[in-house]
Amino acid sequence: MADYKKYEEDAPYQEEHLRPEVVKEAVFIGSEALAKAPKVYGVPTGIEGLDELFFIVEVENGKIVKKNLGGIPAYSVFNITGVSDTGKSLMVEQFAVKQASEGHKVAFITVETPANFVAASLKLRAAAMGLEFEKFEDNIVLIDAASNTKLRENLPDLLATLAYAIKTYKIKFTVVDSITGLFENREPLARGIVRRVFNFLKKWYQTALLVSQKRSGHEELTAEAAGGYAVGHIVDGTMVLAKEIIDTTYKAKLYKKEVGDIVRLFRIDGCRMSGHDTKTHFMEITETGLVRILDPISKV
Repeated sequence: MADYKKYEEDAPYQEEHLRPEVVKEAVFIGSEALAKAPKVYGVPTGIEGLDELFFIVEVENGKIVKKNLGGIPAYSVFNITGVSDTGKSLMVEQFAVKQASEGHKVAFITVETPANFVAASLKLRAAAMGLEFEKFEDNIVLIDAASNTKLRENLPDLLATLAYAIKTYKIKFTVVDSITGLFENREPLARGIVRRVFNFLKKWYQTALLVSQKRSGHEELTAEAAGGYAVGHIVDGTMVLAKEIIDTTYKAKLYKKEVGDIVRLFRIDGCRMSGHDTKTHFMEITETGLVRILDPISKV
């Protein structure tokens, strides 16, 4: 209060642009904020073994009860990060196909690969999931920032285009593959770019997955990606994908694998909107190109 009083006293002597302004519409009491909060429920991902890793707690008869969400929390914005060839794009493609097959509209922003190639990949993912892509292909709305430099390098244009798509097609789910591509060669701007995308997705009540690329020098199971911790610190949660080559007899014994094999790992690094499993899990990419989350490595 003393600082606020001092602002009032000093205001006449400050230049106009330096005077502090009270933004009253940004102040909410708890009940007002809660009245605007959507009910959290689980959104199925189409990724075997993942949906069971999120939960909420409720009080029933004076006891705390843990309840499985059956998917990622609705309206959450998740970062999926890892080095190349860890299954990040496969995961978001499975998510897009799953939601589209259930009749929902999905925005898929392609930043790395042109839209026609992504569409072909989505069709393959659907076939591997036992689904007929032709029955729901128009439920996926592709925004091709990979082929359009203006969309990739001018964030206001990209967000305006996404807003148009959301309003036109009544979209509830958004995928960005990858968010890293929006700040390549300008990583000092990464945090501001990610923040603007995150705020936009929250404003439009999207449940979203953002792919971000790790540099090869980053530790495999940390949430850090290209651009530093810009993505992980802003989004609602991060899923970390890693792979480890079995190159010693010690690792072969530890993981019960042969020397030369690849072990894939998965971990949820925080989730603001629900509880989550904190263990590191084995993960695999099947022969048909689907990601599966397996048992915790503690079971080995």
